[in-house]
Amino acid sequence: MNKVKITVMRITTYPDLIKKYELPQVLPCPLKEGMEFISFNGEIPAGFCSNAWETLEPFVRALAKGEGHFYGEWMKNPYSALLSCNDGFRPVSFYLKIIE
Repeated sequence: MNKVKITVMRITTYPDLIKKYELPQVLPCPLKEGMEFISFNGEIPAGFCSNAWETLEPFVRALAKGEGHFYGEWMKNPYSALLSCNDGFRPVSFYLKIIE
């Protein structure tokens, strides 16, 4: 199985939506842009956000198996993916790629 590097590329925040809809957060998102995580055997990396993992897991597992070409000609590197977590208030964009 391949190792997959997960890099936090961008964190966006929508203060207007937070103010209007979200209850106060006890624990804000701990991720920071530039953070890197390594998935071994398609498993969640230590310290990685479990909510974000729900979105990324199928892609990480596919990359770990050597699969790629998601959605046809989507990515310049066909063995990578750019995805966002499912947090509508502060979505985080992640770049996934196979590493040796």
